[in-house]
Amino acid sequence: MTSTSISSKIAREDREDEGEGGISLRHYDALNPSDSFETGERKVDKSIVNWGNVDVDVMVKIFQSFDVVGLTSGIANVCRLWRKAACDPIIWKTLDLSKLESIFIKTPIHPFVFVASRSDTSLTQLLKVSLNLSQGNTRSLIFHFNLYLNDDQLAYIAERCPQLRRLVMPAWNRLTKSTICNAIRMWKDLESLTMPSISNPTYLLEEISKNCNNFRELKIMGPCYIHLADSLVEFLPRLKILSLRCTFVWKEALLCILEGLKNLEVLNISHCLLIESWEFDEPMVPADLNDESILKAASGLREFLTCTKESCPLCMRVVEDEGLIRWCKCEEGLWKQDEVSSLSL
Repeated sequence: MTSTSISSKIAREDREDEGEGGISLRHYDALNPSDSFETGERKVDKSIVNWGNVDVDVMVKIFQSFDVVGLTSGIANVCRLWRKAACDPIIWKTLDLSKLESIFIKTPIHPFVFVASRSDTSLTQLLKVSLNLSQGNTRSLIFHFNLYLNDDQLAYIAERCPQLRRLVMPAWNRLTKSTICNAIRMWKDLESLTMPSISNPTYLLEEISKNCNNFRELKIMGPCYIHLADSLVEFLPRLKILSLRCTFVWKEALLCILEGLKNLEVLNISHCLLIESWEFDEPMVPADLNDESILKAASGLREFLTCTKESCPLCMRVVEDEGLIRWCKCEEGLWKQDEVSSLSL
């Protein structure tokens, strides 16, 4: 989101907040408490509604209805009461940036995206203001799949969110291994992660196993190869919930997960392409989800979530995209859904 679009949104909210006489309620307490003013129809006594004297709990309730752009638009600078309300931990328990996207273009070489500098600048400013107001109380962080953080931004987040328990960050293109590992080391209380499929997951899962004793659920938005399955079994044996929806999964990888993760309770492979084999330049060979070996291995799960509807639009889209679903072409917000309630946004 650009500075211009953020400013436009703030200006629009100011216009919507204007009361009778064209006075913005955000700046209402700038008037002297004893003053009154004339509207087009009647005389209004300012002492009747003094926003500077409203109970802080009421202001917190109001601010809870604001999105992150509204919260960082300057309301904390109006007066001491508003700043106290704007810093309340309940407001910042979840920092939701799932509606913000980077301004970028795809490139053929690593990191495969180029992000406009003004986009980085706007995001950095937004993070600085919001994490300053949050005062380290953020427990959940949610990013859009087209919001591409850089190393400096992730390092800043890690330092200022020491109590983080849930991270939803589907785009890692611009992040280096060392920065990701440093962040995981700071998040001792991390319990849940939504991430992309990466070529070498071993370093990440090993870091989680060493530093996040309460880690229990994982969602991977991308293909499940045998290497990923082996790493899950080796480093996250206490994993309780795993979602691999809307992608392709090798049968061998699925069996490895079902047989190796002894503590797994819920596995979601809804809308997935189950593959027996897939050679380069050869058509994929689908596997049968009702295979006896799969059903036997999944019998110990509390929930084994699949989709068996032949006319399911999402399943058809996954097939059309050959297991690499293009979320940018899907309905807005569809990527946030999950059959596992604790992973759905």
